[in-house]
Amino acid sequence: MKPTLYVAAVAVLSATAVGGVYAAKSTDNDALAINDAQISLTQAVIAAEQHVGGRASRAEYEHHKGQWLFDVEVVKGRQVIDVTVNANNGTIIAAVEDPADRDHDRDD
Repeated sequence: MKPTLYVAAVAVLSATAVGGVYAAKSTDNDALAINDAQISLTQAVIAAEQHVGGRASRAEYEHHKGQWLFDVEVVKGRQVIDVTVNANNGTIIAAVEDPADRDHDRDD
C-alpha cells in the first residue's frame, strides 16, 4: 500500500470509528427514552393498524418537536400511510399517506 493511500485509509477509518461511537451514544440515549413511554411499541402498532385498517411495515420511537412519539408505517392495499401515535396514551395524532414510500417500493 502506498504511504498516501495508507494515510487516507487510516483517516477514513478513524473518522468512521469516531462517528460510530458518537452515533452509538446518541442511539443508546434514544433507546433508553422508550422506558418513559406509557404504551409499548406493540400497542402503538396495533393502534396504527386498527386506525388505518392495514398492516404495519415499520415502526420507530422518535423525538419530534419536543415530544417522543411512535411513527408507524402502515400499508393498506397500494397505500403507504405514516401514522403518528402518542406515546403517552396511544391516541392517533396524525395519519398521512406517503406516496414517496409507495413510489419508492415500485422502483426497487
